Amino acid sequence: MAMSWLEQPWPWYVAGPLIGLTVPLLLLLGNRRFGISSSLRHLCAIAVRGRVPFFNYNWRAEAWSLAFVLGIVIGGFLAGVVWPNSHPPQINPQVAADLQRMGLEAPKTYMPPELFSLASLLNPKTLLLLLGGGFLIGFGSRWANGCTSGHAITGLSALQLPSLIAVIGFFIGGLVSAHWLLPLILR
Repeated sequence: MAMSWLEQPWPWYVAGPLIGLTVPLLLLLGNRRFGISSSLRHLCAIAVRGRVPFFNYNWRAEAWSLAFVLGIVIGGFLAGVVWPNSHPPQINPQVAADLQRMGLEAPKTYMPPELFSLASLLNPKTLLLLLGGGFLIGFGSRWANGCTSGHAITGLSALQLPSLIAVIGFFIGGLVSAHWLLPLILR
């Protein structure tokens, strides 16, 4: 029996162009830029209401991005809870073998319980890594004036050199983390 379109990931040749069409659509809707880190800034501006100079700006002019974030949350809920995938994608056997060599059980899901469980979250080492990583991500996206999605989708499509440099940095950071940092953390 064939699986419905709700039970499998969309192919790259469908999802990629849909994501790519986001940028011209936002430009047509009033020169808006795509990215998520700015939405966090808007939430902070709402929360502190003028007490921090960095957050003193008209966040209402960009309120559409908060609706966008709400759509992401609702979409994630629909995809994960309402229409869960009964046939999750399989992990590459080479990745599973690499993770086993690092001390994880043979992962059957994308989220091994040794890394993504309540017990691991309560581990002080894990909590410190999460807080440190969150700080570095927040600092990095502020320093780079945008997040990965903003630079990789909007910045590159606008041929901005700073976005190209940022995206190269993201890839280098991901490779360093996956090949050197993760094995050190799991020891």
